[in-house]
Amino acid sequence: GWEVKAIREGQVQMTDGYVLIKDGELHLIGLRINALRSASTHIKPEADRTKKLLMHRQEIRRLIGKTEQKGYTLVPLNLHWKGGRVKVDIALAKGKAEHDKRNTIKDRDWEREKGRLMRHKVSSSGNKD
Repeated sequence: GWEVKAIREGQVQMTDGYVLIKDGELHLIGLRINALRSASTHIKPEADRTKKLLMHRQEIRRLIGKTEQKGYTLVPLNLHWKGGRVKVDIALAKGKAEHDKRNTIKDRDWEREKGRLMRHKVSSSGNKD
């Protein structure tokens, strides 16, 4: 369908994607596939549609055990082709702790403020005659 054609053209954004385990099944959420301009007129493409991932039941059970540990989640790493089918590599990732998030935000705010100060200093020094 239109999703496969868009994936072939590289119209995929994986930055916000994650895998959710619901009712013993894996669902890929947040993976954005942008429809091509040549997409069919009678189908309304939905870029952020949830996709069900197919995996052996034993592998799903193993992943459920791992994700039930505190702070672990499944994230997609890349999409590739194998035998005419689209495959997704997923990884078990540990989220940041609350204090790590605060430090990241503090560093980002400082960099932004430093940039403002430098721009202000350059623009004010350039106006002197």
